[in-house]
Amino acid sequence: MVYLTRRVTFSAAHRLWSHALSDEENQVVYDKCANPNGHGHNYILEVTVRGTPDPQTGMVMNLTDMKKIMNEQVVDWVDHKHLNYDVPWLEGVIPTAEMLAMKFWERLERDFPAGLLYEVVLHETENNRASYRGE
Repeated sequence: MVYLTRRVTFSAAHRLWSHALSDEENQVVYDKCANPNGHGHNYILEVTVRGTPDPQTGMVMNLTDMKKIMNEQVVDWVDHKHLNYDVPWLEGVIPTAEMLAMKFWERLERDFPAGLLYEVVLHETENNRASYRGE
């Protein structure tokens, strides 16, 4: 089994805030990330597929195809956007790295060949990342 990873970067703003919590609770839980105007990150998104290389091409998947799917399903929607307000499919989602990794998986899974998508890793900062491998 071979694992193939494509990496892309994008910049986006977000605000961490839960309507299920009081203002005070949100401040305690999210601290400076609850800033009413939001804050931004330079994210790194890594998408990994796994499989056996095709004997004719030597590839698990064409990296050009991976790039196209990643851009169309995620990057073009989120790059230089405010994730709380500008991305319809994130409406009502608290845009933590964990939730974003899951939502990105949902978007990507429908365009990758069945069973090929292995992992989505989202680096929010150089110290924080979340990974998701589906249900």
